[in-house]
Formats: sequence, structure tokens, C-alpha cells
Amino acid sequence: MSQVLGTVVGLARFPVKSMAGEALPAAELLWTGLRGDREYGFVQQGHHGHFPWLTGRELPDIVRYRPRFLQPEDPRRSAVEVVAPDGAVFDLRAPELATRLSADSGRDSALIHVGRGVFDSMPVSIITTRSLARLDAVHGAALDARRFRINILVESEAPDSDWAGQVLEFSGGARLLLAEGAPRCAMVTICPETAARDARVLRSVAQHFDNRLGMYAAAARPGMIRLGDTLRLPA
Repeated sequence: MSQVLGTVVGLARFPVKSMAGEALPAAELLWTGLRGDREYGFVQQGHHGHFPWLTGRELPDIVRYRPRFLQPEDPRRSAVEVVAPDGAVFDLRAPELATRLSADSGRDSALIHVGRGVFDSMPVSIITTRSLARLDAVHGAALDARRFRINILVESEAPDSDWAGQVLEFSGGARLLLAEGAPRCAMVTICPETAARDARVLRSVAQHFDNRLGMYAAAARPGMIRLGDTLRLPA
């Protein structure tokens, strides 16, 4: 008999690295991650370091840009619409958007389409409500979970760190291999609604979670994941 660990209560993909995520009722897990996740990113021109991406570190307000695939079932070929914080609407590929981001960040940047995903480390992230509740408790205030840019939120009484090294199965058949805790950076200090920075958030994660919150994971078996799916340890 397999052991039930929790229920999927949140799914999100991020069409453009560092921009806001799309909440989804269902997502397809591929070997490369969730279909459509981090398909695009903006690259700082002339940057020769190991991390050339334009992110919230350079432009906090980028987290308030809201992209969406106009053909959500086929992200690779879909056009992408982006709504800016002031309500202006852009085609993702429009030169005007790159010009605006470059001007606001002071970094000349250009769009790149990676297709397989622009990931800092592993292609999927997962967290439990228990881990988020513990963070709220030690931080002394409720934090918007969107700060942590997680793909899969599971309602569970267990901290996700308990599942490190385990293969977990969703009721639809997809399986994830959970690897290690996700190291956190200044991105978590940025409020997804206002783009205001709060350094105390990163301090709370560093002091109480050894600077790792949520788990990095990879596909062990592709398949669909849906809201309401149970998550189990396979028998």
C-alpha cells in the first residue's frame, strides 16, 4: 500500500525568467520540466559572466510583468503576451519591450528563446504548505508564496525536506525525483505585488532553513499533474 503524502494545491509555470508566473489547473511534466516553464529569458548584452540573465536583482519591477501563452497547449510555438505593471500590453518579441526593460534596468538586454527552459539548477521546484507555514512563523508575518517562484505546491503536514532523495508519484502517474533543498537569493526579498525589497525575508530563510527553502526536483516519469492530485510514495 503506497503512502499518501499530500495533495497538489498549486501549479505554476513561468513563461519568462524572472517575470510573474501563470497559475495552472494542470501541467505536463516533461523530462525537461513543466511544459512551457522558463521558455524565455532576457540576456544582458556584453555580459561575459556565468549568469547573464536580466532578473529581479537588476530590475525588481520585472516580477510584476505578467506573461501568458496565447496558445497555452503549445507553448513552444505560441505567441506570448506580456502585461506591464502600468497596464501596457506587449508582444514578448516586440522590440519595444526589450527597449523598455533595458532602459529601466540600465542593462542593454535582448530576448532569447531557450525552449528547454532557463533554469538556475534543476528544472522543477516543489514546496509544502508545512514549510511555508514554518517560515511565516519564524519570520513573524505571512509571506506571499509567489516570492519563491515554485512550480508545485503540496498541502501536507510534512516539510518537503523530509522527501529528499525520494521518488514521489502523483495520482495521474507522473513521478518526481526530489534532489536537494533550493538555495535562495535576493529574488525572495522582492514583493511580487509591489516589487519592494525586504532583506528580512532572506535573513529568515538563511537563519532558520540554512538558506534552502523548497526542493529542487527532476522528472522520474513524465505525465500530467493536476490540482487535487494526491502525492504518494510509490508502493
